[in-house]
Amino acid sequence: MTEYDFANLQTRWSFPTLVWFGAGRLSDLPGALAEIGGKAPLIITDRGLAASSIITGAQQTLKAAGIASGFFCEVQPNPTGENVVAGCEVLRKGGHDCVIAIGGGSAMDAAKAVAMMAGQTRPLLDFEDIGDNFRRVQTNGMLPVIALPTTAGTGSEFGRSSVITDTDSHRKVIIFHPKMLPELVILDPELTVGLPPVLTAATGMDALSHALEALCAPGWHPMADGLALTALKMIDGALASAYSEPGNLTARSNMLVASAMACTALQKGLGAVHALAHPLGARYDAHHGMLNAVLMPHVLRFNLPAVSEQMATLAHELRLEGSDPGAAVLSWLETLQARVDMPSSLSKMGVNVDETEIPGLVADALRDPCALGNPIPLNEAGVEQILRAAL
Repeated sequence: MTEYDFANLQTRWSFPTLVWFGAGRLSDLPGALAEIGGKAPLIITDRGLAASSIITGAQQTLKAAGIASGFFCEVQPNPTGENVVAGCEVLRKGGHDCVIAIGGGSAMDAAKAVAMMAGQTRPLLDFEDIGDNFRRVQTNGMLPVIALPTTAGTGSEFGRSSVITDTDSHRKVIIFHPKMLPELVILDPELTVGLPPVLTAATGMDALSHALEALCAPGWHPMADGLALTALKMIDGALASAYSEPGNLTARSNMLVASAMACTALQKGLGAVHALAHPLGARYDAHHGMLNAVLMPHVLRFNLPAVSEQMATLAHELRLEGSDPGAAVLSWLETLQARVDMPSSLSKMGVNVDETEIPGLVADALRDPCALGNPIPLNEAGVEQILRAAL
């Protein structure tokens, strides 16, 4: 067991926000606006959801309550700085005083960034999560956010940051401020029922990667560890059912809450999975959760020498058999991925990395803030080893 000098140990923890959970709680949007003091909301979603019954239901619910809402849906699957700028223009033009984020991680990240940038004079990239850049934010210019996730994966509704693609550098940038955390989250499992199986699996793997990397991250954070372990157990019991039985509301509910807990746990740290998934997603516009799924077994195999204690705990919680907990967890992970038909390599998911692109991907991964949370310190050789194994 890791020993800490508690006489001198100091750390800082932050836990999330107000949550309304329950099937059908989309209808509670007017009450949610009253809760945060919002009167003129801008709904932000992605193009895929723009004409969905979820969005029309939200708009009709607000209209019936006498609330006029704006609408913005120009958000790409990997949201860009240009998407954020366009959203801010719509927000300012409409005189909106708050944001309702509806969708998966892309919509959430874009919406939170728009709400933050509403009253800023600096460009978005000035708030990249490096050092104390977040202190540049004029907090009195930020607007409150209500978040309604339609996927059980990113957990962005519980995050204090947004991942935005810088199209000039082909790099994913983490924009951070503590007040980017939505003021109110509505977890309505009915909103995830229509998610296609492949996205149910891919977003579920994103949640799993958050929990697994948080559990393995170095540092003392027993609250995050507890959330990560519980999330992993819930995902183990619910993901395959949500995938094969799309209308299973119990499985959908468990995945939605597991995703929330996993995202809360990741404040402890992430690692090589996300450090590599970010540049791969930026360069190839590939689905983040699916990238995480492909990378996870290779990163776990790389990290096993440093996470024996965590693997023993996880193997016990998942009731895995075998004398080698690390091997048992690795086998469990690969079996679960196969049950939900996740691809086993980057090439099988359509990401074909040319040999000449490997050095740049390795360099970008090492620059990513997530690289700092890997249990085995990363260097060029280690990152390249993981990447080549995943090709």
